[in-house]
Amino acid sequence: MAREVETGAPTAPPYAWGALAALCVFALYLATLAPTTALWDTSEYIAAAKVLGLPHPPGNPLFVLIAHAFGLLPIPVSYAARINILAALCSSIAAGTWFLLIDSVLARGGVSTVRRRVCASAGVIIGASAFTVWNQSVVNEKVYTISLALFAVITWLMLRWLDGDDTRRNDSKLVAIAFLLGAGYAIHPAGLLPGLAVVVTVASQQWRKFLQPRLVAAVFGAFILGLTPFILEPIRAAQAPVMNEGAPTGCETKLEWSCTFSEQTYTKLVANINRDQYGKPSVLDRQISFGAQLDMWWLYFKWQWLRDPHGSAPYAQLLLALTMLALGVYGATVHWKWNRPSFIYWATFMVTLTVLLVYYMNFKYGFSQATGLADSVPREVRDRDYFYLWSFSAWSVWVGVAIAEIWQRTRYGSALLALAAVPLVGNWSAASRRNDTVARDWGVDLLNSVEPYGVIITGGDNDTFPLWYAQFVEGVRPDVTVIIEGYLDMDWPVHQLLRAPVHIYDAAAGPAIYRGRTWTPPSHPAIRMSVAQSDSVPDFTELRTPQIFRSGAIEGRIGAGYLERKDIFVLRLITDAIPERPLYFTMGSAYPKRFGLERYVVTEGLVQRLMPTPTTDSAGRTMDVARTEALWQIYGGPAAIIRRGDWIDRASLATPVDYTIVGLNLSDALDRDGKTSRARQIRDESIAVIKAARMDEIFGLTPAPR
Repeated sequence: MAREVETGAPTAPPYAWGALAALCVFALYLATLAPTTALWDTSEYIAAAKVLGLPHPPGNPLFVLIAHAFGLLPIPVSYAARINILAALCSSIAAGTWFLLIDSVLARGGVSTVRRRVCASAGVIIGASAFTVWNQSVVNEKVYTISLALFAVITWLMLRWLDGDDTRRNDSKLVAIAFLLGAGYAIHPAGLLPGLAVVVTVASQQWRKFLQPRLVAAVFGAFILGLTPFILEPIRAAQAPVMNEGAPTGCETKLEWSCTFSEQTYTKLVANINRDQYGKPSVLDRQISFGAQLDMWWLYFKWQWLRDPHGSAPYAQLLLALTMLALGVYGATVHWKWNRPSFIYWATFMVTLTVLLVYYMNFKYGFSQATGLADSVPREVRDRDYFYLWSFSAWSVWVGVAIAEIWQRTRYGSALLALAAVPLVGNWSAASRRNDTVARDWGVDLLNSVEPYGVIITGGDNDTFPLWYAQFVEGVRPDVTVIIEGYLDMDWPVHQLLRAPVHIYDAAAGPAIYRGRTWTPPSHPAIRMSVAQSDSVPDFTELRTPQIFRSGAIEGRIGAGYLERKDIFVLRLITDAIPERPLYFTMGSAYPKRFGLERYVVTEGLVQRLMPTPTTDSAGRTMDVARTEALWQIYGGPAAIIRRGDWIDRASLATPVDYTIVGLNLSDALDRDGKTSRARQIRDESIAVIKAARMDEIFGLTPAPR
């Protein structure tokens, strides 16, 4: 029988219980915390915190400040682990706030104290153990967990404002919310996401607040004050930190404070904040259909309650997702019935985090989405589930409310509490990063593959940011110059390259294979150009006919078509760096083949070295077997991959693939040289990497599953 709803005055929030819930979630995250850095943007953001630098646009200045301060705390773990703890702490704060929110809604519905605590706990566990929330809370990949904590604080202030009276003191909560919205934007543009819910709620409950000049002025002023961390970007950029992406200052070539706030600086800062360098289309210019973009969100929603990376339990995953979806929708109706003002806020916020955010982000097909479509469809380079972790975390509030209402209506409803254990148990192995040191070892191994004072041209996030982490955080091989191929299309990376200091190679700290000889520091930049000359390089150069490229004894052939700006700088690197500096490409680089330079390339460990004279390999490529074997002995990556186990993120498989290819090729070379025992050992290690990362199908060890 339906129960009459009690709608009395709100009870005092159970802050102690909320803190206990947050503490339990924090303990879960600490138990599964990454001990060091990880792939994608993790290394970039940890390094930015360490050196107080500027990560890629929009620069995230408030995150950098918070993480830098947190990293200074005397916690007896690695620097990376300290920043990872910050991520865990922020998500735990959100979990504790969701406990208070669920309890508040249930109290308005007259639910008993014990049931409120139990159902709020179930909701917290469901949200905290959702795959993406959990996986992103045990390593600081970007800024999303700090934003999640900020959303939680704004939500709680909004709910307290709703429960308050019509006084100036109560309105101070609106001023605080405005400040946090501005500060949230200085963490990440997503910081504005609660803004619509705040405006809609105030308009629906006390619209006359918009007619109070003093309050409006205070709110606007607080918001502007929250934005002030952006001042850090031109100030810090003018000091030329080792990480200075975007370089939002008019003082790149003459670091004078007088031009820190010039018109040129303002223009660059705005472009940096707006992420102009990425050239993303307008939301009106859909990259794929909106329906397909919603389908991406649904794919990631299915992941949350049972991450099934290899499709072994698709029906169970779908059933769980439908159950969680239905419970959330039902919980929304209950929320509407029991506490309409807070429902208006929360429902608007949920729509913002789902439908509106999907529309605004305007993604291409996700990496794992619509796998049956042709490879030619536009795809993201990786899965973007982390952009929606806020909605997955917040969804648990309505799930917890629904469980309580069903339990009230039927004694068997308590069985739904068992749902909390499903993602907790089912996602443990997929979400945990406790044994994951691959990215750290990968960065060190790549750097150690390069001779002292070498230059390495990298292709993207995963073969660049771990190198930055190793250099800027752990001090590994700062003598190596790391150049991101795609960045050479812009002016600021070239400017920084032209004035990059030379770091003296520390032979004692380097690999043993580089000891016993003298390494002369380079006497000139990797590219011999002035800033003015580099700025004169056009964005595109048309080649009407194939061209011959020559530099010393190097001769290549470039086909007709267009050379991009970055291509010209790569050619200049070949001309200017060799032979004084060895020049390397990462394994996946297309440049040697594109420029017809295959016969000059030698594999040395995990990199391709461009030699000043042709190689002797009849196939056009060869391997320095002795050096690669010596490097393989010091590589930590293969062991780290085996220790880590299943490679959940298939978009980053290039890392274990590179280790495996090098290992198998080295094994074959050693076998040809008669070193059968050593060849077998390295082959076994390579096959162990294949099996651990679940790459059997790629290397043809097992038939593909139907």
